Amino acid sequence: MPERYPASAEAIGGDAGSPGMTGTVGESAMILGYAGLLPQIAAAATCAFDQTTQTGGMFAFGYAALILSFLGGIWWGFAMCAGVRQGEIACLAVAPSIVAAGLILLSVGGVISLALALVLLGVAVLLTLLVDRRLTAQGITPSGWMALRVPLSLGLGSLSIIIGALCGVLAA
Repeated sequence: MPERYPASAEAIGGDAGSPGMTGTVGESAMILGYAGLLPQIAAAATCAFDQTTQTGGMFAFGYAALILSFLGGIWWGFAMCAGVRQGEIACLAVAPSIVAAGLILLSVGGVISLALALVLLGVAVLLTLLVDRRLTAQGITPSGWMALRVPLSLGLGSLSIIIGALCGVLAA
């Protein structure tokens, strides 16, 4: 089997000879990341002010599932650039989509309530921070990654859990 070499830093936009991921999380990524919390905030407001339908909860669930899968896609990109431990990171990268799909199936199938599905999805989003922290410790993420991921994951995860609690209270 041929030996695998990490992608050169030049190929991923860095300086020659630099190990791991290069680059930094810029201002645009921070602004867009925080703007990505707005749909979940709107869903929470919809849940709070429109108690006659589950529209807010369903939207919140769909959006959080989408973002959870998106995070896995980011990890997939990191895996492709990492070279070292590529298979391990790629396996981690598919987990968010599998979790999101499983929760969709369980919720749509009536096995679990929308409220519980939202809480579990929120917990899953919070747990992504453990993987992000590990990837950062291994030097696979750009600098500033955790400064972006911590508030966004805490925000989306917490909002999803709160919306799940609202859905559960309103359904009772």
